[in-house]
Amino acid sequence: MNNLSPLLAFAVTALVIEITPGPNMTYLAALSLSSGMRTGFAAVAGIALGLMTYGIIAAFGLAAAIDHSPLLYGLLRWGGVAFLLWLAWEAWSGKEDIAPDQAGDGDARPWPAFRRGLITNLLNPKAAVFYVAVLPEFVRAEAGSVVRQTLMLSVVYVAIATLIHVTIVALAGSLQSTIDVANNRKAVRRLFALALVAIALWFAFTTGRSH
Repeated sequence: MNNLSPLLAFAVTALVIEITPGPNMTYLAALSLSSGMRTGFAAVAGIALGLMTYGIIAAFGLAAAIDHSPLLYGLLRWGGVAFLLWLAWEAWSGKEDIAPDQAGDGDARPWPAFRRGLITNLLNPKAAVFYVAVLPEFVRAEAGSVVRQTLMLSVVYVAIATLIHVTIVALAGSLQSTIDVANNRKAVRRLFALALVAIALWFAFTTGRSH
């Protein structure tokens, strides 16, 4: 039980962090409404890989280097903002729109969604900060290898985040058929673009630092 208690405490902490509304939640809901559950689940997989990548980086101490380097942190921060704004423009201009009679050819959409979910999280410095500021609080010196513990906690965090993200996609995607008609597609796509702009602004303000 002594080994389980810190793990349970970390799981509760991760759950609270992940159910707090944030950019991933908004992005997945908007994406699933506009493109359906299959595309949403692809984005979830990309997000999960991005989060786990930071877990591996943290296990070997590189996340701390990002956290302590204003240059690296700033590059990630503004790269993430620029990427989100680019996605917003792409959605607004309709470059990724697929007509209803082409929707059956689903392979065109899940891969870009996976790639964007991955890139967005790799460009999120707050993900690195989580692994530097929160996760180490649950690593105990007497419990063995720090690398092993960090990787184990990272797997727990990614699993909890993914479960919540899958739930969001399922709920939003179930409503997608009600808006997937020709007259509504442009409006939904542009609402998606505005949501991405809001996420980019949220991202810019919440990841800023005062020195």
